[in-house]
Amino acid sequence: MTTTSVTIEELRALIADVLETEPEEVTDDAHFAHELDIDSLMMLEIFTRVEGAFGVLDNAVVASGVTTLAELHAFLTSKLNRATLPSPLIRPRPVSDPAARLFLLHHAGGSHLLYRGWAELFPEDWELCLLEAPGRGSLQGLPLIDDCEQLVDYFHVAIAPLLDRPFGFFGHSMGALIGYQLTHRLLRERGALPTWLGVSAYGAPGGDASGCGPHLMADDELRAWLRSGGGSPPQLLDNDVWRKFAPVFRADFKLVNTWAAPRSPEPLPVPLTAFAGRGDALIGEDRLLAWQALTTDFRGLARYDGGHFYLLDHPQQLAAAITAAMRPAAP
Repeated sequence: MTTTSVTIEELRALIADVLETEPEEVTDDAHFAHELDIDSLMMLEIFTRVEGAFGVLDNAVVASGVTTLAELHAFLTSKLNRATLPSPLIRPRPVSDPAARLFLLHHAGGSHLLYRGWAELFPEDWELCLLEAPGRGSLQGLPLIDDCEQLVDYFHVAIAPLLDRPFGFFGHSMGALIGYQLTHRLLRERGALPTWLGVSAYGAPGGDASGCGPHLMADDELRAWLRSGGGSPPQLLDNDVWRKFAPVFRADFKLVNTWAAPRSPEPLPVPLTAFAGRGDALIGEDRLLAWQALTTDFRGLARYDGGHFYLLDHPQQLAAAITAAMRPAAP
């Protein structure tokens, strides 16, 4: 019998039952080994019982490193609350034992639908994982995130269990920034690193956060700006629909324009390729080429016909380029 909530008293009773003692003897902050004299075998039995009782994945509690009842309760509460929320991961073609995983990150104001149909363009034994920011799709009920590091935190938790084989990141526009910061997060935490990073239609980070940008524009000005950039369906910018989606655009643009790049970032020890449309008026070639200073292995700049949303017209070519870039690590 599993449950999606847990009280500290339930845990206290469970531990007391294993120890064959009274619940009041198991105080909140008593150290399991040093104060309650619980040896490793008894601890394993307790954690196994907890995992079975509350539907937690095998060994998750064992691996958590908790040492007191209070810590155990906090860990389980976090784990169970997280499990009841909708996932930001969409896997259009799940693969049971993939040779590689490719994580795709969408643009500001967008969703995973930017990559609709891409799964069929990659090797059959690869799994595509489309990441969706809160406030859209199945995540409409979740608060929008307008801070870069908070969105990186959110995605990091979601993808952590899936980094057990070769993987890569490809992000378009805002998604490129998130992919870059996710890679830095993994590097800082000494975790598994992507075998390749693709950054599309986004210039290399540099300088201070501007604080200004599209998120501060009046509605009419912002809609005109979006129309000029292309890629946003005209019906999305109509008055009735716009009221629903305007907060999403503003939150995403605030995320991009208020993020401050580090002064002297460590070059990523990850192969990196930049992509862009030849007619993209939002980003200059100099900023695209500046990515070479932020990686130890710059694979060049690939240009395609089109503007900021060039990728809508070239999915096959992009899929081939990404496959070729990741293939050495994911045969």
